[in-house]
Amino acid sequence: MPAAFEIRNLTKHYKDVTAVDNLSLDIFEGECFGLLGPNGAGKTTLVKMLTTTSPLTNGTIHVMGMDLQKEPRQIKAFYGVVPQGDNLDPELSVIENLTTFARYFEIPGEAAKNRANEALSLFKLEHKAQGKIKNLSGGMKRRLLLARALINNPLIIILDEPTVGLDPQSKYLVWQKLKELKSRGVTLLLTTQNMDEAAVLSDRVAIMHQGKILALDTPKGLVEKHVGNRVVEILPEEQCRGELLAELNKRGYEFEEVESIFQVFHSETDTLCADLGKLGFNVWQRLGTLEDVFIKLTGRGLVE
Repeated sequence: MPAAFEIRNLTKHYKDVTAVDNLSLDIFEGECFGLLGPNGAGKTTLVKMLTTTSPLTNGTIHVMGMDLQKEPRQIKAFYGVVPQGDNLDPELSVIENLTTFARYFEIPGEAAKNRANEALSLFKLEHKAQGKIKNLSGGMKRRLLLARALINNPLIIILDEPTVGLDPQSKYLVWQKLKELKSRGVTLLLTTQNMDEAAVLSDRVAIMHQGKILALDTPKGLVEKHVGNRVVEILPEEQCRGELLAELNKRGYEFEEVESIFQVFHSETDTLCADLGKLGFNVWQRLGTLEDVFIKLTGRGLVE
């Protein structure tokens, strides 16, 4: 499968901080690639380099076979970008934000207007076409940013936290539209901290931490490899904690303690639950999730 992005030995330094550390990655045409990581992992820095808003320290990026550093103008024409922050023009109406943006791609006036109306309709904003940006809700602004990203019929859409702050209805609408775009062959690069979003939309997911990729696979593959399809959870009485530790260590299981709840990975779940139940422990099992993988690999400490 051809690569939309070929990233090799990519590094970005900010003075004495390494934001992206010798990263190599292929993202294939037509896939939705999810990039997960805590705050400060390097996700946004990577997006800035891919979109030419931040220079590379070292390494190379090829987009659709073209060198980003040599042909940035041509490559940017392939892109639709949904930034993390709102950068809509408050002085323009909703549709003027789209038609003005179309000028950057030299789209003629009537064609720009037609594309703008189509994009507004796609994200159910046609009734706001003549409205002012200040009168839009936060969710509407996010949807307008998505509509704007489609104005040049991009081959690649880069989405930096696209559904942050959206209510559930708006979030599911955006998910549906992104799936439709992918079905048309558009490549999606999605950076998010929403594990459900990554699991629902992404063909493959990379978990990034401190500028490096810790793991890369399908969402299902990551769960199976790192935590197992089912996770056993135990809430012991304080006086029984030592007994539980001894039992889990004796069986050789991998586990973590999270706020007094023990989580056991890659176990024979039914047998373990039955045995611990007989010993009087409060025990249950649930499906393993991408969030389990994320927390296991990146840690539970808050990163500011």
